[in-house]
This record gives sequence, structure tokens and C-alpha cells, in this order.
Amino acid sequence: MTQPNNTGVPLAAPRREAVIDLDAFRHNVRTLSELAKPAETMLAVKADAYGHGMLPLARAALESGATSLAVLDIPAALALREAGITAPIFAWMHDPDALFREAADADIDLGISAVWQLDAIAASGASRAPRVHLKVDTGLSRNGATEADWPQLVQSAIDYDAQGVLTLHAAWSHLADASPEDDEIALARLHKAVAVAEGLGARFALLHLAASSAGIRMPEARLGLVRFGIAAYGISPFDDRSARDLGLRPVMTLRAPVVSVKRVPHDHGISYGYTYRTDGESTLALVPLGYADGIPRIASGTGEVQLRGRRYPIAGRIAMDQFVIDVGDDAVEVGDEVVVFGTGDEGEPTAEDWAGYADTIGDEIVARVGARVTRVYRGE
Repeated sequence: MTQPNNTGVPLAAPRREAVIDLDAFRHNVRTLSELAKPAETMLAVKADAYGHGMLPLARAALESGATSLAVLDIPAALALREAGITAPIFAWMHDPDALFREAADADIDLGISAVWQLDAIAASGASRAPRVHLKVDTGLSRNGATEADWPQLVQSAIDYDAQGVLTLHAAWSHLADASPEDDEIALARLHKAVAVAEGLGARFALLHLAASSAGIRMPEARLGLVRFGIAAYGISPFDDRSARDLGLRPVMTLRAPVVSVKRVPHDHGISYGYTYRTDGESTLALVPLGYADGIPRIASGTGEVQLRGRRYPIAGRIAMDQFVIDVGDDAVEVGDEVVVFGTGDEGEPTAEDWAGYADTIGDEIVARVGARVTRVYRGE
């Protein structure tokens, strides 16, 4: 990876790599697809495939058992179409300027939560009628029609369907994963909403509710389709079971080389604020990854990385572009590889470990890996 300076001479940037194992991803998609059957698998590649790279992961998903793809918004769906993806694509987050005409013309399935969105589709002048999935809020309290607004949303969709403006295709919702009991209540609310819609004359070809968590642990929520997300990337959606426990393989390995080595004396302060001081004479290694690359600053002093087969804690505060590890009297050289997280097969931390260091979830750890980290694909 190079970048030009103001003289036009390319300068090598520090090597920062996220290695993406497409074979591991394919294994995960196959495993989850088999588990979900007879329900179909929709694979979520939103947020640039959770930081892994949307297009390579979309193609790998469709090769491995997924029959459709989910993205957040219409521009991402259009990018997949422009890249030659012909499988069904679902997008559900829309603002008043959403590209409904372009989405309809590109045969994008649209998640719909409000009547104004149906009106915008009708006014868009599209050359074809898009398939719409009506969302009911079953308790997550994000988008989706409330129980009070649901009948009007359904009736408007029925009317537009009769006019040939759109095709009323599905009803769906999303679980809060607050507790098994809460999820059962949400499932019952979805079935109640479907019954209300059918009473108005709606006929749905598809119902969907479950994502990774319920897709694995709640068979009754699989319905016609499961929208698998983080589990396919080899990160468990549960606190009590790891990806390995679920038969899944982590897909991303984040690594960078040591770029500086120095020997320092006892009680030497490291990084901003001197929150860490050496216990004795020691060797420090500098790694060119920081919070601008997605390393969570909150993990300063708790996060661990692997160097030469051993784990070391991050010493002091994580900075924007770099962090320091204290290796004591162990050998280290400039150019040695530091693994921030990976599969765990060789003792390195995993993204799930980093979620613990940062008091967050594995989804955030991989999705926040920054754009200046080069994605390197294996198993293409």
C-alpha cells in the first residue's frame, strides 16, 4: 500500500492488515444455512460486511448457501447490483431523499415502516413494481410500524399493490434479544400483526424475524427466512458460548508490524498521561495501529496482543495511530508481526476477547476496523 507525497514520489505507509479468510466465512455460511433449513438464509453484508468488505463477502455468501443479501440502505444495494450481483437484495433504512425509483428499477426488495415511504415509491415513477416487506415494531422500538399504525400501513400497501405500484411480499420484524421471554413475546406480536393484516386482505409470501441469535437458539422464530449477520463472520452472538462452541470460525485477523524498538529504564512513563510506568528496565515495541484504525481506546491497559507466540498487554493509552507494548527482556525486532486478534488457534486473542477488553460486542470490534487498514483476502 502506498500513498504519494507532494513531490509525487510514492511513500510506503505502515503495513496494517486485516486478513479475511473467505474459506472460514464460507464454512460459517454453510453451517448456519444447514441449521436454518428449511428456512432460507439471507446474509447481512451491511456496514461493508461488518468491516470485512461487502463485495467479496457477498459473493462468498451466495456461493455457500445464502439465497439473498441484506444491506442497510439503497446505495449499498445498488453497488452490489452494479458489481453484477443478481440475487435478491434487501434494504430497509430510508430517509426522505431515498432513491426509491433507482431501487425499484434495480429490483431491490424494500423494507417499509411507514406510509410516507409507500407514497414515495408510488411517486417515484419507477418502471417496475418493487417487492416490499412491511415491518412491524414488535418491541425493539427502532423502525417498524407501531400496533396503532400497522393497519393503515397494511391498507396502503394493499391499495398500492392493487394499482400495480408495488408488490406486497413480506412481513417482518427484528428481535431485541433482551431475554428468551421477551423474544417469545415479540414473536407472538408478529403473528398477531400478520393476523390483523390478513384480516384486511393482505397475503404474505414470506415472514422473517430471526437474525443470528434467534436463528441459532430459537427454531420457532426462523419462519421462512433467517437474516444471519455476525455469526457468519465467526463471532458468537451470545455471552455464554464462543464461536468455536458453535462450530464457527473467526474470519478476520488484524495485524501490523513492530515499527520501533527501544530500551527504557525503570519507572519510565509510556504514552499520554503516563497511566503506565515500567517496573524495571524494559524493552518497548511500537505498533502502528490506533483508535483511528478501530482499536478501542477504552481497552488501554487491558487489551492484549500476540508477538512471537506470546501475549502482551498494551502499555499505557492507545493513541490515534499507535500503541505500545512492554515486552520486558524478551526479544523483539522491528518488522516482527503483532496480531491484535485472529482465530485464537495459535493462542492469539480473538475479536470476542477484544469485546471483553472493551466492554462491548464482537460486532463492534470488527466493524470499526478503519479504512486505512488494508483488507487482504485468502481463499478467493
